Amino acid sequence: MEIKDKNLEELEKICSDIRDRIIDVVSRKGGHFSSTLGAVELTVAMHKVFDIKKDPFIYDVSHQCYPHKLINGRWDEFETIRQFGGLSGFTKPKESDADYFVAGHSSTSISLAVGAAKAIKLKGEDRTPVVMIGDGSMTAGMVYEALNELGDRKYPVVIILNDNEMSIAKPIGSISKYLSKILAGKYYQAFKERVDKNIIQHLPTGATYIAKKIEESMKLITPGIIFEEMGIDYIGPIDGHNLEEIIETLEIAKAMKKPVIVHAKTVKGKGYKFAEGQHERWHGVGPFNVDNGKFVKKNSAKSATAVFADALLELAKKHENIVGVTAAMPSGTGIDKLMEEFPSRFWDVAIAEQHAVTSMAAMAKEGFKPFITIYSTFLQRAYDQIIHDVCLMGLPVVFAIDRAGIVGNDGETHQGAFDISYLRFLPNMILCAPRDDKTLEYSLEFGYEATSPCAIRYPRGAFKQLPYKASKFELGVSELLKEGTSNKLFIGYGAGVSRACDTEALHKEDISILDLRFVKPLDEKKLKELASKYDDWYVFSDSQKQGGVASAILEFLDKQRVCINVTSFEYEDSFIHHGDTKKVEESLGLLPEQLVLKVK
Repeated sequence: MEIKDKNLEELEKICSDIRDRIIDVVSRKGGHFSSTLGAVELTVAMHKVFDIKKDPFIYDVSHQCYPHKLINGRWDEFETIRQFGGLSGFTKPKESDADYFVAGHSSTSISLAVGAAKAIKLKGEDRTPVVMIGDGSMTAGMVYEALNELGDRKYPVVIILNDNEMSIAKPIGSISKYLSKILAGKYYQAFKERVDKNIIQHLPTGATYIAKKIEESMKLITPGIIFEEMGIDYIGPIDGHNLEEIIETLEIAKAMKKPVIVHAKTVKGKGYKFAEGQHERWHGVGPFNVDNGKFVKKNSAKSATAVFADALLELAKKHENIVGVTAAMPSGTGIDKLMEEFPSRFWDVAIAEQHAVTSMAAMAKEGFKPFITIYSTFLQRAYDQIIHDVCLMGLPVVFAIDRAGIVGNDGETHQGAFDISYLRFLPNMILCAPRDDKTLEYSLEFGYEATSPCAIRYPRGAFKQLPYKASKFELGVSELLKEGTSNKLFIGYGAGVSRACDTEALHKEDISILDLRFVKPLDEKKLKELASKYDDWYVFSDSQKQGGVASAILEFLDKQRVCINVTSFEYEDSFIHHGDTKKVEESLGLLPEQLVLKVK
């Protein structure tokens, strides 16, 4: 879509068409909604002012990139958004040259812009990185690390702060906007530079001090003092839905040839009345009725997240030393229930996984029992803190790892494939996984009693409820669910147990099934016993093969000098694409009807 030569009226029509297209497709297919609707005018203005063919367009998290995709040649293909084999819900360079970088996790954009700006300078090119970042992403420390260097190096970068939820500082209305534009305008900047070089530097010490103080007092009029103090010019706040104002402001920022933050106030869900405002349920949605805003009813089975929330709430009522934290996902992890019931014991620290882990390590040191509730994919962001601040001292912290395994439509950046592999190597760490609702409750009870770090993983959605009676967890003890007559053994871990059961049900042989329960420590006594009975072992786990469950078993067998044929049905060495979970599993050959053929 070419918009460079369009006038304001034509651009506003494009904004309306983009918004209608997003509402139409997302209402039928699901996807990120309120944030991307709120970013329509900002995105159109970016493409009007900057050159997508040469300027890096960098979207933080990139869940607000739907307008960008529609502008850049994916209007018809947008029908496939987040569907298996279709467009990603995030920026993805393999889709289009207009997508500068893969994104899915927050707070990486300004670091990327700094790196791009360094490369542009070294190559002597005339290009300007432009960033769109939401105010929520400004809660992560990585942003300030990047801003710190950017303010020092002064690379030309334009950062659009899409403020749709919490203001960085309270705006002071039209006077603030007017003064901000004046301070950023080319005439003021040129005047300021001449004054600095030709007058202030030659004044006596006392007069220089007074002049600088006057300049600083002018900055206090605007809400951008935090950025100004870091050496980055600030413009705003501006109306993020006033296209003319946005274009004018971005033109000014672009001409400044230095780091600039443009603070734009927007409304989440703009253009669709049911989603406008601070409604978390409209952030990422499934299909819904456009006319009344009612969602299409989903499977009523209780999710593992809901089971976790209820079980932890009951534990917290019994034990006053239980505390908990999440990183910007209170409802997604179910910890919102505990925050409401015990507001002084459970916290949302925003997008700050590293801080979440280290702060809970100190609470464990003080005698509390922390439950750190973070998605598998986001826990990766706190890896050093897990090693250095928790495991090194063997502190009894519980990691409740939600969204373990395939998560579906969010795709590569969000699949929970790696937590077993990256946690299994850590000294003092216990790794266990429940197979159903009741064993999830028992695993949390075990976690509370554990005297060293303990990680419990469970899937997105609901467990399949199995016919086997649940028993309490004991450290390093597995459970033989079914003893068959064949020489084959199915070993399931976590949600992999139900896949093992489904595969066994399709097989004509009578096959034994083991719920491993612990991948660290392994149930060595039971595995030795089973090695004398079964020649062929098959491992079922929703995790990466390298460093995963079968790897742990093979390491043990090698140490014991026992020769067993071990086949792993874990994920291969590649990132897993987005799409409906069943279709993704089918593409990986992991459906029970596919696995039974492999076993045969």
